[in-house]
Amino acid sequence: MNGVTAAVARGRRRTSKNGEKTGVLWWAGQIFSWLLLLTVLAVAAVMIVIPRVGGATAYTVLTGSMAPGMAPGSLAVVRPVDPATLRTGDVITYQIRSGEPAVVTHRVVGVGSTLDGELRFTARGDDNGANDPPIRPEQIRGSLWYQLPWLGHINSALSGPQRQWLISAAIIGLLGYSVYMATSALRDRLKRKKTP
Repeated sequence: MNGVTAAVARGRRRTSKNGEKTGVLWWAGQIFSWLLLLTVLAVAAVMIVIPRVGGATAYTVLTGSMAPGMAPGSLAVVRPVDPATLRTGDVITYQIRSGEPAVVTHRVVGVGSTLDGELRFTARGDDNGANDPPIRPEQIRGSLWYQLPWLGHINSALSGPQRQWLISAAIIGLLGYSVYMATSALRDRLKRKKTP
């Protein structure tokens, strides 16, 4: 390796006189690894931790009925709600047929009651031209807490056991990375103390 090539190689990943790593590539690697770590933590928080702590459920938007606000593939996080508190304009998730697992997320466009005083809700997708059939309070799973674009694709791709495995792998990976960073920093500090 000639002198110019060696100087360029040293410039990319340098070590200072006291043993600290420096250089553009080293800093780029550090920034990338921290951004990746923070991104994984943020995605895990908004998809899993926050809904679980808040007693909410995450659903994937499968159709364009709520476009453009909630495009297919969005993640809709829904919190349980007292149906009596719902108003026109609220976005709710409800069972299509009472007692069955299939749900839809649409906007409340009308609140009324039967002659017996039982609440009835009318909902419609923002991109739909017709109202949904009347909804009874027991069909309502909750109201929209927050929604995030694209993350529903990840939610749909993973089954319950896969999601648990992914959470465990992410936690182990993050803990391992934290231990590596801590031991690396400690090792560098000890080297600096030993050098005169």
